[in-house]
Amino acid sequence: MGVNMLTFRRIFLFLALNFIICITISALLSLLGVSRYLYTHNVSLPTLFLTFFIYGMAGSVISLLLSKKMAKWMMGLRIITPYDVSQEGVLLRRIVKDLSQKASLPKMPEIAIFSSPIPNAFATGPSASNSLVAVSTGLLHQLQEEEIEAVVGHELAHIKNGDMVTMTLLQGVVNTFVLFLSYVLAQAISMNTKRGKDEGGNLAVFYITRMVLEILFMIVGSLIVASFSRYREYRADIGGATLSSKENMIRALKRLEVPSRKIEKTDIPEAVEALMCNGRSSVFELFSTHPPIQKRIKALEESKIPSSL
Repeated sequence: MGVNMLTFRRIFLFLALNFIICITISALLSLLGVSRYLYTHNVSLPTLFLTFFIYGMAGSVISLLLSKKMAKWMMGLRIITPYDVSQEGVLLRRIVKDLSQKASLPKMPEIAIFSSPIPNAFATGPSASNSLVAVSTGLLHQLQEEEIEAVVGHELAHIKNGDMVTMTLLQGVVNTFVLFLSYVLAQAISMNTKRGKDEGGNLAVFYITRMVLEILFMIVGSLIVASFSRYREYRADIGGATLSSKENMIRALKRLEVPSRKIEKTDIPEAVEALMCNGRSSVFELFSTHPPIQKRIKALEESKIPSSL
């Protein structure tokens, strides 16, 4: 599969995921009779917004609460227990413990390893006291200990910064506005059709228009979510450099860049890929959840974090 096809596939899946969320919420509202009730009873705009806010946030919050369990199920994670005496288990426990204390996390995250030839890692979980850090077998085999420390520091920075919660809130707000704006505009359009003026609204026009508008607003919303995701990667790089060192973080990113360019297909589920430290950026950067690694390295080089002597 060529690079362009992979790019379009990732963009399509990224948009499709957000589209499915909004369409599922819309379908639920229709099945429960909420949409028809709101449409026929001229509910006030504040009540409309509150209704869509509740439904828009619900899916995001549920996803956050289940994030650790879903990651374990989708990735087949091997959990590192306190009794794991393997070389990688001892190494990871020491690194995560030391950096968690340095980051002043309320509780040390769960630690796990997943099978992948690509050096990578991710963090997830509903809160800083209920989180998970997982690294790939490729990371353990191909990076030096100081570089592993920097990557783990990057993931702990995500936890410390509350990025999972912030992404959840942002996605929930985006869902809310997609549902609310598409509903209000579709209702206004349906009321101004010839049949709508005579009968107090054209329900068929309303549903069709609403679906089209949801797609358009969902694309715009996806750009906002992707933009914040890129921003949090830059911020986590700073956090990783602070917890480890600027040089270690830059070296680690350089080591991550090669697989990002050369490997066209991985066994990492698309739903988890946005969480990864080594995310494949798109030629259409606006839709990418990760900035190009060269930009991340440049941002670190220009940062005010002092270099170690």
